[in-house]
Amino acid sequence: MGLLICQIGYVAVFLHLISIPLAYVYAALCEWLIHKYILHGLGKKKNSWFSFHWHDHHKGCRKYAGMDLHYARKPRHKTIWKEIIGLSVLALVHAPLFLVAPVFYGTLLLLLVRYFYIHKKSHLNVKWAKQNVPWHWDHHMGKNQDANWGVTTDMWDLIMKTRIKYLEDLKE
Repeated sequence: MGLLICQIGYVAVFLHLISIPLAYVYAALCEWLIHKYILHGLGKKKNSWFSFHWHDHHKGCRKYAGMDLHYARKPRHKTIWKEIIGLSVLALVHAPLFLVAPVFYGTLLLLLVRYFYIHKKSHLNVKWAKQNVPWHWDHHMGKNQDANWGVTTDMWDLIMKTRIKYLEDLKE
């Protein structure tokens, strides 16, 4: 009986540990899909709630060489509030997972905070963005803004073959 309990314990620990990389892969996929199909798909329509992304965020980034001055303003601009609201909705939609996969859900929450931090930092410190998230700089400043959908990672862009390198070409 003791051996069975011990084995169940190992399985539980394994499931918790495997849920961390699974949450990372899942969050990166959600980031890619939401960016491509919602923020750009719906966001290009002027009457869409998501239009802030294309018409404010992208427009500002192009105008200021990758900077988005909305992140530096106080009180926060509507684009920042809409981003925070969107991330909060994602956290709430996934909240039931806490009951069955608390480590997975906790990891998702940390990744949502990480996303906001990296996205904000990349648009307030363009030099940092070019060094640490060049695919995101490429997304905003490259010829084709309908590529390079990943913000925190280019994993799914590489898998889906939507990664186009511009910054690297400029250096050569």
